[in-house]
Amino acid sequence: MRNPRVRPPETALRICVKLRQPGEGIGAFPGTAMIDLRSDTVTRPSPAMREAVAAAPVGDDQYGEDPTTNKLQDHVAALLGKQAALWLPSGTMANQVALRVLTRPGDDVVVSPESHAVWHETGGSAANAGVQFTVAGKAGVFTAGEFAAAVKPRGHVIYPPTTLVEIENTHNRAGGVVFPQGEVERICKAAKERDVATYLDGARIWNAAVAIGEEPATLAAPFDLVGVSLSKGLGAPGGSLLAGSRERVDKCVRHRRMLGGAMRQVGLFAAAGLFALEHHYERLAEDHGNARLIAERLAGSPRVILDRATVQTNIVVFHVTADAPDGATIVTRAKERGVLVFAFGPRTIRLVTHLDVSRGDCASAADILRALIES
Repeated sequence: MRNPRVRPPETALRICVKLRQPGEGIGAFPGTAMIDLRSDTVTRPSPAMREAVAAAPVGDDQYGEDPTTNKLQDHVAALLGKQAALWLPSGTMANQVALRVLTRPGDDVVVSPESHAVWHETGGSAANAGVQFTVAGKAGVFTAGEFAAAVKPRGHVIYPPTTLVEIENTHNRAGGVVFPQGEVERICKAAKERDVATYLDGARIWNAAVAIGEEPATLAAPFDLVGVSLSKGLGAPGGSLLAGSRERVDKCVRHRRMLGGAMRQVGLFAAAGLFALEHHYERLAEDHGNARLIAERLAGSPRVILDRATVQTNIVVFHVTADAPDGATIVTRAKERGVLVFAFGPRTIRLVTHLDVSRGDCASAADILRALIES
């Protein structure tokens, strides 16, 4: 007999979680109104997305029998112009699997400064793939010439061979900048000439495509393997995909399992991803406009250092001068005023717009932050 003092899980869920509307964050306690600009990963599934998840037909993905996952993989492969795609739980796992498929332990990988694979994956690239990185360029991008200069030859008695070049588009720590497509094509051409594989960390490739008015398949075309995320600007609760040739994707399946990413009825996540691609893709332009609004208001402060040219998508990264409060203080005081932001460093703050914050939210947040910085 059920203990009457123990609530059934579904009852507890109804009590502790209420559907979040745009402009409402969780704050310190459930239901507390906050403007959450820490990341575009903080979005909550809308009621319509939850309905799509609840109605999704599912099966065991390890047997290839989850119809919704198969549909999502085929759809994303087509969007990116690739033969096949594979669902993974997270973008970090997608990046790690890509490294294991495209490199061998001891290899060298050319990346942009402060790339996600180097800064935000807790050393996984060394632990999981056994690779090292060589940084090229600045401010999130590099040229074909800089790539060529960074390449270490195969067969050298001392140097580790460069076997992969990885491009992050958009680039998180550089402020969401879009990697110029012409340079992408020149880099990938130079890589092919040197027998170097190419990987696109395209967690926010959807933002890049919308920002420059280009198809995702065009941005993905030069690369051997492409990673994309559904849980950032598109607002799904989880999931990323790797796309490429069928042979490479088949290799990804094995490494996904090695890293613990083999799951079962993932059609529940896939349904949310399909809904996000159908309903949330075009509106990414709204997030970009909101980010520019925040940047314009903050850039007017003499205590803010912000290059407005870097605000190309939904990320705003700015610095504060020595006479302003430091990053940790700004984060704490902003939270007290109902705004959540993230400190990238002692005097560096990142803001990310998304579908759960309105234009009014962003204007209010910018005014609150500017007042705190100038106080």
